[in-house]
Amino acid sequence: MITLYTWPTPNGKKIHIMLEECGLPYRAVPINISANEQFAPEFLKISPNNKIPAIVDSEGPKGKPYSLFESGAILVYLAGKTERFLGTSDNERYDILQWLMFQMGGLGPMLGQAHHFRIYAPEKIAYAIDRYTQEAHRLYGVMDKRLADSAYLGCRHYSIADIAAWPWVASYERQGIDLAKFPNVQRWYDTIAKRPAVVRGNALFADLRR
Repeated sequence: MITLYTWPTPNGKKIHIMLEECGLPYRAVPINISANEQFAPEFLKISPNNKIPAIVDSEGPKGKPYSLFESGAILVYLAGKTERFLGTSDNERYDILQWLMFQMGGLGPMLGQAHHFRIYAPEKIAYAIDRYTQEAHRLYGVMDKRLADSAYLGCRHYSIADIAAWPWVASYERQGIDLAKFPNVQRWYDTIAKRPAVVRGNALFADLRR
């Protein structure tokens, strides 16, 4: 059994979706980051960087309990555990991993900043809003170019690269993005949104955030 500590943010939703896609049994524990529950000593033992998501797998390597934090690492772990969504060849696996790193190192952090300065910052700073909105457009352009040549980000098959990126793209309006201007991203986004596991994962704890 996997215990998932999470909140319905884009990073949390990655793991919601992955667990639903893999069909692994899990129980979800909400960590209300608005109430600073991520700083509880019990949670910090699992996630020392006080971030969600984190998991504890009661049947980890060698059958022993194993905990992980960082959404990208969790995706790789679950893909390895189930032998799914990480490609069928070395080339596919490395292509998937590089697009996963694109999300972890660029797409997520930059779109997160766009969310912050466009919506949540107590002071509207024009320079910051313009900078991160422009960077969001650039990153969507990178994805659109990739998706002109490939059905999915990592390779021709749905993978953890798509699972990582989709929840961030789901908030495109908050980033100042007109998705119609990126038709390949639009096609990719709409295709993934119809997957039953994505619908279920996206809905987990959604009522709590409202």
